[in-house]
Amino acid sequence: MTMKLLLLILLAVVVAAVLALIGFYNSLVRLRNQVKNAWAQIDVQLKRRHDLIPNLVETAKGYMKHERQTLENITQARSRAMGAGSVGEKGRAEGALSGAISKFFLVVENYPDLKANQNFLAVQEELTSTENKIAFARQSYNDQVLFVNNKIQMFPSNIVAGMFNFKVGEYFELEDESEKAAPKVDFS
Repeated sequence: MTMKLLLLILLAVVVAAVLALIGFYNSLVRLRNQVKNAWAQIDVQLKRRHDLIPNLVETAKGYMKHERQTLENITQARSRAMGAGSVGEKGRAEGALSGAISKFFLVVENYPDLKANQNFLAVQEELTSTENKIAFARQSYNDQVLFVNNKIQMFPSNIVAGMFNFKVGEYFELEDESEKAAPKVDFS
């Protein structure tokens, strides 16, 4: 009788361990997928931003004949941002693009006709809206990375994460403090 009881207890412990393993694994997969989804949301907004920049540059070209370098800087920063691969590379490239856009809007202050152009104002408004969406998407992504990183690094789920080779996520951050500021746009 005691041998049967011992076997039942052992079986219950094994079943509980397997169920715990399955639970930890599934929660790690769910969190990893949430991180991927959050990154996809950032990617959508970054693409929108990249698509708006040529319209902004084209609208400004006619007015800013003497500011060729400023326009080229935006175009080059956009190209680098579109070609960035990892989260860290994207963060640095997007930060540089934000800086180029900020400098562009500072130069625009010298062109009152451009500031009054309806096409320019419409593109500028879309870009401002997109910048806000990128900021919200970045915050959501970083929150998801925090959740998955906590799960991967905390006991006992860290054991399951190690067994199945789950990797900590990389935050989407801007490294240069000046790049963290939103582009200042004032068309008053």
